[in-house]
Amino acid sequence: MGTGGPEPVVPVYHHVLADGSAILLLDEHSAIVEQARLDPRGEIPVMLELADYAAVDLREPVRALLWITGWLRVPTEEEARHAALHAADARPHHRLLDLGHGATLVRIEPGSAVLADAEGTASLAPVELAAAYPDPFCLLEERWLGHLEQAHPEVFVSLARHLPAPLRATPGARVRPLGVDRCGIRLRVETPTGDHDVRLAWPQEATTVRELRTQLTALVGCGYGRHTVAHDEELDASYAGEEQPG
Repeated sequence: MGTGGPEPVVPVYHHVLADGSAILLLDEHSAIVEQARLDPRGEIPVMLELADYAAVDLREPVRALLWITGWLRVPTEEEARHAALHAADARPHHRLLDLGHGATLVRIEPGSAVLADAEGTASLAPVELAAAYPDPFCLLEERWLGHLEQAHPEVFVSLARHLPAPLRATPGARVRPLGVDRCGIRLRVETPTGDHDVRLAWPQEATTVRELRTQLTALVGCGYGRHTVAHDEELDASYAGEEQPG
């Protein structure tokens, strides 16, 4: 997060709320906190950068960036405690216990946002940011893709045939899992000269792990489905037992 100064500030905790605003936990002696408290309006312009990391360990782990510009203010102690309790319910973290003990909670009201990934860059209005909701597989993609890469590397050999011809012909290219969602699977093609991200769309949108397996089988071939039924049934059970993000 930055205000135009020479050094950005890294929050110890952040949480984006349903209305598109964000709360952050900063060191109470942070220059940004002091600026906001001393400003006659009680708020200062800032930009918050959020990085989306790949589901598996890649040499270039960041797969997307979200920049939120808006106004930062320091809420009252009562407002801060209420916000921290709400955040603890939605996204628990031990650093929230530092509130009032070396850490200060601040709130950012968004003015605009920009999302960038390998597919392009898009501007978002605060109302669009607030309307966004988590993908149904966001809590499972790390485990699911990690299992595929470790236990079924042949899956990515098969998926490689869907890549653009220049990438398929690149010597030393390695196809890695980058992410998965209800609309498709994202691949990272690592080559000696750089990385390339490719999205392969499912024939149909998936909403459950079983449907996810069906759609992947359609891209890979029937061999995948035969050999991973037991593991995916285990994921199906955990998927049903976990609280889905809303």
